[in-house]
Amino acid sequence: MRILIQIRPVPDVTSAVIHDPEKQTAADVAGDLPGVELDESYPPVALPKPVPKADDGDPLSMHQAMTFSLEPDSASVLVRGEIADDDVASRRARLSASNPDIVGIFSDPVIETMPVCPGDGPSGTWQDVGDRLKVPELLAHGMDGAGVPIAVVDTGINADHLVTAGAEIAVDAARSWTPASASHTPGRFDVGHGTMCAFAAGIAAPQAALLDIALLRTRRRARNRMEALTSDGIVAFAYLRTILESMEQDHKALVVSSNSWGSYDPAWDFPVGDPANYSDNLSHPFNIVVGALESAGADILFAAGNCGRPCPSGKCVYSERTIVGANSHPDVLSIGGVDIQDERVGYSSQGPGRLDRHKPDICAYTHFLGSEVYGPGSADSGTSTACPVAAGVLAAIRSRFPCGTISPEAMREMVRGAANDVTGRGFTDDYGHGIVSVPGLLEKLGVQGLI
Repeated sequence: MRILIQIRPVPDVTSAVIHDPEKQTAADVAGDLPGVELDESYPPVALPKPVPKADDGDPLSMHQAMTFSLEPDSASVLVRGEIADDDVASRRARLSASNPDIVGIFSDPVIETMPVCPGDGPSGTWQDVGDRLKVPELLAHGMDGAGVPIAVVDTGINADHLVTAGAEIAVDAARSWTPASASHTPGRFDVGHGTMCAFAAGIAAPQAALLDIALLRTRRRARNRMEALTSDGIVAFAYLRTILESMEQDHKALVVSSNSWGSYDPAWDFPVGDPANYSDNLSHPFNIVVGALESAGADILFAAGNCGRPCPSGKCVYSERTIVGANSHPDVLSIGGVDIQDERVGYSSQGPGRLDRHKPDICAYTHFLGSEVYGPGSADSGTSTACPVAAGVLAAIRSRFPCGTISPEAMREMVRGAANDVTGRGFTDDYGHGIVSVPGLLEKLGVQGLI
């Protein structure tokens, strides 16, 4: 079984991982761990320490406002390895007891893209979506995403196809990230899921810069789909934090992450209640790095998933509460899907979420004719499309309202409060707070006379 091992070495070793990670190996950090086959291809990753913001906060709870420390004397380090599949519980216990530097052992479940069940053709076009989002008005007033990087964390982008499909948005190859195991260069991947997401992000923010974060190229192609592990996501999010910190202070914190993937099967995880669990555990390392990136200034969006009760993907195994792990993180916007008639698409996952009960946060548009990455006339579909549509809206807004003036937390509250409540019942498990509304959001921001 593949596991993540959290280690707290001496501060000098942690400092080396923080400041010069490419020169460190798993063995440098963990030494010899009997019974564990360390994955030397996986770079050690520094894990920030979550600390309650309030002086009287509960140091043992993650269910409160947190800050994250990467100081060498408080951070820890993650390495990846495998243990034998027999008697896993006993092996984990003995491993923890064998080395006082080990402070945690966690699951490393598979994550993958979110295809939907086959069915109806596209409903409307991407231009219709642009009209619903008031894109012409946004562009006329300089809200076009200029200066805002959108990190498309997915299977990789094909820039040529974006141009062919009519998109203006460009890939910033210099600040993109390609896994060591992938042979392609940023913007030159095969046409597919990542290109569809990039196209959707560009509808509302054509002047944003796409960061091609090809996470799902990390591991393998399996049964005609792309997979990775949450441990790969930790590396990608650690990289995004370096991008954020490299920005000039006055323009810092403008990264918008679009994550159209998730975990479908509890068999890939440790059981709920187990300290090593991912799906329901805010203390899992991946959920910590998500919170740390948001705390550093990133707006983070995750697709809610395609396990809606009327038409779930055939891969959905969770029988209830299908918005799992980071897709339901309290510090992200979880995005469901509606068509251009404002009807929730049947496959869009409903709440409650597992980490935060009030998920999805909002819905955005999907199932329209757009990139046609899956052939002429095919729909851009799933919450995989709705998520980058919403990310593009935030990037457009951020081009006038950077994170230095409105924090990601405050922006999430505005997005929720501005949503079009089509049910008239406030928050619901189907629509969240409603459908993304540009006019409502601008009103919240105090922009007058635009729309």
